[in-house]
Amino acid sequence: MATQVTVVRNSQTGTIGHEDYSLYSSMSEDELIQMAIEQSLTEDPAEQLATQKTVSAVPREQALSNQPCNHNPPFPIYPWQRVPDPLVSAIKAGDQNALNRMIQSGKNLAQPNKDGWLPLHEAAYYGREGCLKFLHKSYPGTIDQRTLQEETPLYLATNRGNLDCVIALLQAGAEPDIASKSRETPLYKACERKNVEAVRVLLQYNADPNHRCNRGWTALHEAVSRNDLEIIDLLVKGGAKVEIANCYGITSLFVAAESGHIEALRYLAKCGAEINTQASDKATALYEASKNGHTKIVEFLLSQGADANKTNKDGYLPIHMASKKGYYEIVKMLLPVTSRTRIKRSGISPLHFAAESNRDDVLEELIEAGFDVNATLSFERARLYEDRRTTVLYFAVINNNIYATELLLEAGANPNVDLINPLLISIRHGCLKTMKLLLDYGANIDAYVASHPTTFPATIMFSMKYLVLLKFLMDLGCDANSCFKCMYGNGPHPAIDMRRDRYNEPQVNKEQNVIQFCEMVSTPEMSRWAGPIIDVLLDYVGNVQLCSRLMEHIDSYEDWANIKNKAELPRPLAHLCRIKIRCTIGKGRISLIDTLPLPGRLLRYLQHDFTH
Repeated sequence: MATQVTVVRNSQTGTIGHEDYSLYSSMSEDELIQMAIEQSLTEDPAEQLATQKTVSAVPREQALSNQPCNHNPPFPIYPWQRVPDPLVSAIKAGDQNALNRMIQSGKNLAQPNKDGWLPLHEAAYYGREGCLKFLHKSYPGTIDQRTLQEETPLYLATNRGNLDCVIALLQAGAEPDIASKSRETPLYKACERKNVEAVRVLLQYNADPNHRCNRGWTALHEAVSRNDLEIIDLLVKGGAKVEIANCYGITSLFVAAESGHIEALRYLAKCGAEINTQASDKATALYEASKNGHTKIVEFLLSQGADANKTNKDGYLPIHMASKKGYYEIVKMLLPVTSRTRIKRSGISPLHFAAESNRDDVLEELIEAGFDVNATLSFERARLYEDRRTTVLYFAVINNNIYATELLLEAGANPNVDLINPLLISIRHGCLKTMKLLLDYGANIDAYVASHPTTFPATIMFSMKYLVLLKFLMDLGCDANSCFKCMYGNGPHPAIDMRRDRYNEPQVNKEQNVIQFCEMVSTPEMSRWAGPIIDVLLDYVGNVQLCSRLMEHIDSYEDWANIKNKAELPRPLAHLCRIKIRCTIGKGRISLIDTLPLPGRLLRYLQHDFTH
């Protein structure tokens, strides 16, 4: 005979009496452990000490006796040590007689616990068909009662895969379409668990296959996402609509395409599902399949007439995404059916995506297909990049991808289109091979940056910290004379505005329009290199006058006295002759000096080779 549970708490120790163990029997193991941790953290140390004293005060004889003690336990009872609920234990054991005895004793088994669970919910959850039928017979009005999470016994039985209980509840008149708090019905859960028989039974009892959960998904969406063809067939034959979209405009066919489930896709297409369905962001099923690399899906969609020229909300086509992800086979399939006009209208070429993501095989395929290697980003897309890049070549160079750079240059890419010349990027990377490639294909060795005006080439500005690169550029004819054309000459120079910008260069003074060479080498990080930089540049100029600021730098280090001597006028005749010959040859051919039919010593002389 069950007794009425009474909560007893010792006011001194704060421990829970043995009478209220059953209050925690419905809690999960994780909840019990968490409760024990919280209790241990909140107990007062003084109270713990008092408890210990109580333990020591108990007579040894009483401690060893089997006689019950009226006091609370002298130590904490942790949740996992507490006595389980007899009611739940009886249900788990399938003991209908125990349940009957509880009812006979006057216990109300239609009273929910703190979570809103009835014994009927417990029976459905643990799959005890006999107990479930007994409880329903005893309390028929509770068959569709919900927990605090709005779960019915049918929902719990379905979620746990307890088919016998599902059938018993439906036969007893349970409503099949009552949804949980997340608006998921028993049919939805059966699809989620891939329980074919449960789906079949629920549909036989007129469960609604088009009910939506809180995400707008139907049972068909869920079945397609699980690629369960048998359940899909049951749902469609049971009245599921293939064109229902979720909260994001995604239909079941869209789910099959983005998930790569070819069998489900073929079935839905056979049922008349729209091949060119678009989600809320305008992405098509073909777009998603291309983005996710589902080759067979793309092939099937194209065979069914999918439109490869529908863009998403950002203006991207399926071929853009396939190129970005490097799906070579998909790119090949999309090439014949993609409009070049639509690509141009998008403001970005698949070449840009391939180069940006280092997809060399895709880049090569697109070039062979005739895509314009000089295609530029639209203004709207270029402004998304801080450096305002526009060309495919720029993407290859900034990635330091030598193979892609060479591939594009051989195909006719112009290296002088971008606001910041790709040559400057290769200098910043310190990659001589890329620099040589760009210069061989006509990159402007005297490139400037319009947004950062200087009186000398930006190529010199970018290579100042790397004397080897600086000399390499000078050997190929870079304009060194401009570095010594100072507007102040031997007069006093104004103070430099040392504020920095995003390119790490000094700000232009308000009194002038451009930055001069002497100002650049006067920055804190460059001043200690001023002497060696000037030394290199003097080898490639004739009679030039050093301004007062450059002289100040040279005079600041004793070791730089030889540089000052080198700059004294007039320069040696042999040096002036070399400069004259190099000027006569011209920048376009100066890299070919070593091919001239001249003695080796003379060639080394013209090439500033001082090693011999």
